[in-house]
Amino acid sequence: MKDAPRHSGTVAVAGRPNAGKSTLLNALVGQKIAIVSDKPQTTRKRVLGIYTAEEGQIVFVDTPGIHRPLYRLNRIMVDEAIEAVREVDLRLLVIDASVPSGKGDEFVLDLFGKMPQPRIAVLNKVDLIEKNLLLPRLAALSERKIFDELVPISALTQENLGILRGLLFKFLPEGDELYPAGTLTTSPEVARAAEIIREKFLHRTREEIPYGLGVVIEEMAPRPGKDITVIRAEVVVDRESHKKIVLGRGGRLIKECGVEARTELEATFGRRFYLELVVTARPGWREDPRFLSQLTS
Repeated sequence: MKDAPRHSGTVAVAGRPNAGKSTLLNALVGQKIAIVSDKPQTTRKRVLGIYTAEEGQIVFVDTPGIHRPLYRLNRIMVDEAIEAVREVDLRLLVIDASVPSGKGDEFVLDLFGKMPQPRIAVLNKVDLIEKNLLLPRLAALSERKIFDELVPISALTQENLGILRGLLFKFLPEGDELYPAGTLTTSPEVARAAEIIREKFLHRTREEIPYGLGVVIEEMAPRPGKDITVIRAEVVVDRESHKKIVLGRGGRLIKECGVEARTELEATFGRRFYLELVVTARPGWREDPRFLSQLTS
């Protein structure tokens, strides 16, 4: 009996900020690849998550949320998201079903309508709404005739994720894996480390601080003669007044974030770390092209 053909290819996970794209990527891959927070614009760069199974291989491309950019940093993020949607084999639009549709959603729908097929829309966070409220959203999307498939899901509870994976394999081209089996991501360790550190500050800060916070890894190297990797990182904020908030009273907040980041780094990479964090104010860094080019997170 002839084996069933394998299907492999790239899938862009795109949508508005805070739609649950990174949570969905992690759930579909089966392991945490992208950082997650309740802050919009958490994802700033493309992140690849790779799922390999008997059916083939799906290379997910998690993208920054598509929004109206106010800074050079945000323009870069949106451009990167749109470019990723253009380049892949299949486009997956993630829609937050728990909030009403608005002008931003219309912009993204129009954008997807101009992209090549195949296109799939997933209405995420269905665990947060009554099922009878979901039907009108599905009907309205169906009437637009933009998508090849519509799938209601919950990335958090993993509802219908098996159905979604099956559809993705169905629409991907026949072919062997793009990456060796066992590969989960192509992101360099230094970039993943910066993201893990930034995530801890996102969880503990509010208002405008998360949007003006970045992480630059100054050093990441094994300590000679010791079984430990040293990371020295600069936590960058947009205003001098934000330094005290990020440090916390008596340095408590930065210390707690450092402990949480080191714990996750060790669990992720399977080795010991020594983490040294400093906070620097760089007013206007989100508009500085030279600094943005060296930013690791």
